[in-house]
Amino acid sequence: MGITRVLSAALLAVGLAAGPAVADDASPSPSASDDSGAPTQAGTSFRTATEVDQGRQATASGSTGDYLYWSFAADAGQRPDVKATVKLPDSHAAQTWQIDVYDGLRRRQSCQYGAQTRTAAPGTASVELACVMRTVRAWSEPWANDPLPGTYYIRLTVVNLTSADLGQPVSAEIRVDSKDIGGSAAVDGSLAKPLVPGIAVSSASDSASGEDGSSSTKSAVLSSIEPDDGWSSGWWTDRWVWTGIGGVLAALAGIGGYALTRGTGRPTRVPPGA
Repeated sequence: MGITRVLSAALLAVGLAAGPAVADDASPSPSASDDSGAPTQAGTSFRTATEVDQGRQATASGSTGDYLYWSFAADAGQRPDVKATVKLPDSHAAQTWQIDVYDGLRRRQSCQYGAQTRTAAPGTASVELACVMRTVRAWSEPWANDPLPGTYYIRLTVVNLTSADLGQPVSAEIRVDSKDIGGSAAVDGSLAKPLVPGIAVSSASDSASGEDGSSSTKSAVLSSIEPDDGWSSGWWTDRWVWTGIGGVLAALAGIGGYALTRGTGRPTRVPPGA
């Protein structure tokens, strides 16, 4: 009976511990139709990249040959999935479009899978591109090129086209979603600060400089984009649950082994003083 009570208490504790993890995994993602307030233009360089939140679809209009830039935030444990759709003019020759993703240090990130480069045949109405990145790590060696928490840049451009198609109007749609990988991607370490570089400069006092003509000091403005619940918010992973389960099973194994090996006590045929 004692072992049964211990087993029941242990299973109840494991169930209570696993509850938060199940609730986190079941949280709904942003609705695909909730794109109110999404940006309708793109930047033309890293410094002017348009910020877009994950789960929202951004649109932009441009000309064939332009470089279009967006930026988004990705935290540790996320595996971003970047998708782009380019709507082409009615009449055009063969065009090759490409989507690239760079981290906060402007290092080009490789894609696990997805059609990162595609060629649109003459007369094709649109071309779709995709790049599923590697899982963002909380920490990495300085020499490694692993994705780290911070800002990521998307660059969309055409890499092969005829001179006759140069400057024709096109429109693009960009959407970034992430899958939470969980404890399997957790590492023993974290960055002191996310890789969020300055994207612009602002003057300390524009009005003062306008009155006396003196030049005002300039200071870097950090990107305002970040995850909804803050950086490195995913400290809770299912690794905690499995660690707790392992500890409970180890304790039960010890109790069971002791119960099997302790015996029934002193035999009745052996005198007390023996």
